[in-house]
Parts: sequence; C-alpha cells; structure tokens
Amino acid sequence: MTTGGDALDAVERSMVRLRRGMSRQRLGRAAIREHNLPVDLQVLHVTDVIDEGPDRPGEEMNVGLVAARLGVDASRGSRIVAEAVKAGYVRRVASQSDGRRIHLELTDAGREIVEAARATRRAAFAAGMRDWTEDERREFARLLARFVGSADV
Repeated sequence: MTTGGDALDAVERSMVRLRRGMSRQRLGRAAIREHNLPVDLQVLHVTDVIDEGPDRPGEEMNVGLVAARLGVDASRGSRIVAEAVKAGYVRRVASQSDGRRIHLELTDAGREIVEAARATRRAAFAAGMRDWTEDERREFARLLARFVGSADV
C-alpha cells in the first residue's frame, strides 16, 4: 500500500510526463495532419479556447481572456486572434452588454476545425484507455475533472 506521499509523487511524475507530451503538441499536429486542416497550431489553440467559452456566466470571450488562457501577452494574443479572424475561423462581434466592447465567437469553419481536433484527441484518449472498463473511464473522468477544478497548477 502506498502512503499519501507516494501517491503524490506518482501524480507529480505523471503530470510532468503529461506536460512534456502536451508541450510537443502531438495531438494538435495529428489533428491538422489527419483532417488536412488548413490552420497552424496557434490558430487551432485560439479556436479551442474560444470553444471552451468564458469562465463565468455573463462573461464574454475577448482577446484578453484568450491571451491569458494561452499564456501569452496581450499583444501576442491580439496577433493570433487577428490571424484566426483573417482565416475565417473567428469573428469579432459587438458585445450585447456594451456595444463599445467586442467579443469573439467561432464561425462555422472555426467550429469544424474544433470538432476535427476534438475527434483526434478523443481517439487518442480512447486508444490509451482501450483496456479500461467503462466504470474506470467514468471514475477517471470524475477524478480528473475534480482535480483540474480544484488545482491551481
């Protein structure tokens, strides 16, 4: 039986491995390749972030929120969003609450590339859990969502 420290060590090592894999952006590159998406990784990330939606009810997606989620400064976020707009995946829309403000939303083309990327990721996760029972998958999903929701990592 492992102690709490042993379990935390195992979680820490697994999260480091996961971060390394994510930093290589293997799944994003695979989605672009498998679905022949005419998009670069940064624009794909922007569409994913906008698809996630705002953090709180009543909040709207804007360049600042996109930049924060991508971990880039506001000027870099603005440039990447501009690329996504120019490519036709994102549109700027006047805010419903304040017409002077602009929020971002996906176009139909943007939703298509998000769905293609999600399909690639789901297939990779399904392959990684192919030997798991449905109960194990549900429990993992529950615990992972709980961890992500409560962790500030």
